Amino acid sequence: MIDTADIPGGGRLLLRRRGNDFAIEYGETQLMVSWVSRSEQALATLACQRVCKDDAQLLIGGLGMGFTLVAALAVLPANARVVVAELVPKVLDWARGPLAHLFGDALADRRLAVEICDVHDLIAGSPERFDAILLDVDNGPDGLISLANDRLYSVGGLQLAHAALRPGGVLAIWSGYPAYGFADELEDARFIVEEVHMRTGERGRGDRHVIWLATKS
Repeated sequence: MIDTADIPGGGRLLLRRRGNDFAIEYGETQLMVSWVSRSEQALATLACQRVCKDDAQLLIGGLGMGFTLVAALAVLPANARVVVAELVPKVLDWARGPLAHLFGDALADRRLAVEICDVHDLIAGSPERFDAILLDVDNGPDGLISLANDRLYSVGGLQLAHAALRPGGVLAIWSGYPAYGFADELEDARFIVEEVHMRTGERGRGDRHVIWLATKS
């Protein structure tokens, strides 16, 4: 184990290293690992494909290991802006320290602003601000790490995200598991929903992850 990070509201994240591999864990659950990133990158690329604006404004919930952020910056135009809301300050320290090789030059990109805050609160205070909101918070649309994360994925939380998007904006949500019925909840919040299933490995191998792409009509 390299380090630990206290989560506001309770709980602790662990950063572990084995050889050249890294993992961020919560209890016995691996939340993020450095050797699997396909679906985290797809969260960014699928959302950005649907945001065709030179001055696109994106919000990413959670720094993680940087895969979603790096993928977004790689395809966004020069005038785009990206805000990352990170709840745990130590995760930003890890991004600048032991995980810096995964982030590359992303944290120095002039298009990026990192805010240490609860992404729910940022969404609630940002009416019609963003063209895309990308959420890779917790391990999916349930409060595994913190019950407070449930409010992000409740109907009320989804309605706040809808209000924070500009017309035609996209709410993209990553999950490490299928959450049956969640697409219906997105539709109840007045989104047009596409559900993408993908394996973490090539040729249909590996764990199955899910990305919901919910468009504000």
